[in-house]
Amino acid sequence: MPDLPPNAKPHWELAEDHGIIDFPLGVKITGAGFPLYRGKGAILQRALINFFLEEARAAGFEEIQAPLMVNADSARATGQLPDKEGQMYYVDKDDLYLIPTAEVPVTNIYRDVILEEKDLPIKLTGYTPCFRREAGAYGKDVRGLNRVHQFDKVEIVILDHPEKSYETLDMMLNHVRSLLDKLELPYRILRLCGGDMGFTSALTYDFEVWSAAQERWLEVSSVSNFETFQSHRMKLRYRPENEKKTQLTHTLNGSALALPRIVAALLENNQDSFGIRLPEVLHRFTGFDRIP
Repeated sequence: MPDLPPNAKPHWELAEDHGIIDFPLGVKITGAGFPLYRGKGAILQRALINFFLEEARAAGFEEIQAPLMVNADSARATGQLPDKEGQMYYVDKDDLYLIPTAEVPVTNIYRDVILEEKDLPIKLTGYTPCFRREAGAYGKDVRGLNRVHQFDKVEIVILDHPEKSYETLDMMLNHVRSLLDKLELPYRILRLCGGDMGFTSALTYDFEVWSAAQERWLEVSSVSNFETFQSHRMKLRYRPENEKKTQLTHTLNGSALALPRIVAALLENNQDSFGIRLPEVLHRFTGFDRIP
């Protein structure tokens, strides 16, 4: 665990001191939960996005730039409707939903598609802003970047053969683990029990990083195997080799990674008397090694 100076501050105070995130200005322009990044804070955001996308590309994922709004059929196919309707922003005049995660548009690329077995696995990644109402979230645990309405995230999605999907889930866990190792962040992995998982998932693992100044764990990624839940809704199938009858594909997805709490932990865990040190893996993306 990081050894912080006695006057260590939480990330919302560090952000103000170093002029990298302006929470009051976000409130002025839009409202609470919409932070404004500026200067080296904005550059750090871009650096993390580029780092996550490059790592995904190196791992064989195809990069997708997806729409930020989806229709009801797409939201229903991946399980956001009707379960999470109250947490999504809805554009009434156009009957469209702002996406809560890139999982929704990226997975729906293959809605109503029949794949050939030889095409599996299909590995996709996408960066998008994400929009979540977070209705009912109040209190000290939602300060700063701990819980926001708009945030950036890189998502990974895999469509795979049912007999191989749990091996694929392990690969995805290792991918997220490698990102956190390279960012030099302390983390733990939790296997969720049935009552804590969404109804769409067959098995979910959460990654949490240690926030030293707040002295608490912050969730930064969920990695899930949905088995045939989403593919049944999407009518996503594959045709086994030398067979006429099609079968449902397994779908998996994970955050790799969501930025707000990663940024919070990076700021808090790396503060010292000279400013905020950045992990070496980000230097070539930011062009600087610390925020003074």
